[in-house]
Amino acid sequence: MRIHIKKYLPEFVYGGIDGAVTTFAIVAGVVGASLSPTIILILGFANVLADGFSMGISNFLSQTSENDLRDDTRKNARKTSLATFISFVIVGLIPLSPYIVGAIANYAGDALFVWSTLLTLVAFYWIGYMKGIFTHGKKHRAAFQTLAMGTAAALISYIVGYALSFVA
Repeated sequence: MRIHIKKYLPEFVYGGIDGAVTTFAIVAGVVGASLSPTIILILGFANVLADGFSMGISNFLSQTSENDLRDDTRKNARKTSLATFISFVIVGLIPLSPYIVGAIANYAGDALFVWSTLLTLVAFYWIGYMKGIFTHGKKHRAAFQTLAMGTAAALISYIVGYALSFVA
């Protein structure tokens, strides 16, 4: 099964952005609450796999519903759902990657959050930039738009984690 990125651009953009946003939201919320990096890995992997699966299945059901409604099969629902899932998982692992390396190296310092933040910001920018390339739009504008949206979501999560840290 071959997937062409341009043909499935909406699925790659949607899956990738959501993978980065939700996974980094977990990272930022846990760091904001001053909890263990182990919790980041547990919740992060659970999110990447379960939410990625959920998004892929939701895409499949949405696409088959649209195909049935239009009595059309122009878009292959399996391929769109797979593109969403793959994009979600790949980009969703980016915020976790410093914590994975930290667990292997037995390191749990603040630098992990800094690296996670930087890598996630690069991922947001890259997704937006690629969107701009494939849509022949303004590449940097699309990149900064995606970067701003992702940063806002991460900031919300960090603030909620910090505000609720007294519970932990």
